[in-house]
Amino acid sequence: MSAYSVTEPSKASKWGAGLLVTLYTIITLLPLVWIISTSFKTGPDSISYPPKVFFDPTVEGYVNLFTTRTRPAVSELESLPPPQGLMEEIARRQGTIITGPSRFGERFLNSVIIGFGSTALSIILGTLAAYAFSRFKVPLKDDLLFFILSTRMMPPIAVAIPIYLMYRELGLSDTHLGMILLYTGVNISLAVWLLKGFIDEIPREYEEAALIDGYTRFQAFRKVVLPQAATGIASTAIFCLIFAWNEYAFAVLLTSGNAQTAPPFIPTIIGVGGQDWPAVAAGATLFLLPVMIFTILLRKHLLRGITFGAVRK
Repeated sequence: MSAYSVTEPSKASKWGAGLLVTLYTIITLLPLVWIISTSFKTGPDSISYPPKVFFDPTVEGYVNLFTTRTRPAVSELESLPPPQGLMEEIARRQGTIITGPSRFGERFLNSVIIGFGSTALSIILGTLAAYAFSRFKVPLKDDLLFFILSTRMMPPIAVAIPIYLMYRELGLSDTHLGMILLYTGVNISLAVWLLKGFIDEIPREYEEAALIDGYTRFQAFRKVVLPQAATGIASTAIFCLIFAWNEYAFAVLLTSGNAQTAPPFIPTIIGVGGQDWPAVAAGATLFLLPVMIFTILLRKHLLRGITFGAVRK
């Protein structure tokens, strides 16, 4: 019989815990809800004081996000033919005309290419390195693992200038390849450490049985280890994508046009006559969707990823 007795939490404890969780959820989600609601406000409503909680929703912010506009003279505006489509109609209501598309679509696509590209490369290299550290006798293994981890401890600003000078000499500034390699280099330490923990939990006997059955080492890795480590790979991919998707400092320093991602572009959205807060909120809302959907699809793996090793049999 155990020396420690496990008692059922009281009803008051359960209610208290539930209340704290609910309060924490509200506090956490409030900024997100406010950003989304601001994206459906008009310009005056977005800066009104006191802030408007109830308002007439409009997609004006999204129209402004995807278009560039100009404000003509009143006489010129009145002489124009009737607006064609919803976007032109909304622009006319603001006293502006659409002159062309904005560059948000390009910046968003850059984020997708760089974010998912660096995540895929980090997972591939991290899985191979983690398997080697877990299964083979690597000289100075502990020192190498600590060195890999130490690269994650360094703040990006500490190496920003050397990386900028190196990229300028190599011609990697403002390129998709340069940003993918940089984010992969930053994420590889996290990938190796997380995946090594998962692979360590996979019994070696599975691979030994596969080798006895005639599998090569690579076949055993591909058909035995990878399926068992799928949970760790999925959760590690989420963490790597979150960093690459949200990274701001290197994106500002190393990109300006061709490979600029959405984070440094969204704050620079300027409307006709000042900062267009509904368009900024619309850009932030759309920017949240891919990583949010990716995380929701793999949420079970994410929970496993942040709790692995907490309880061992």
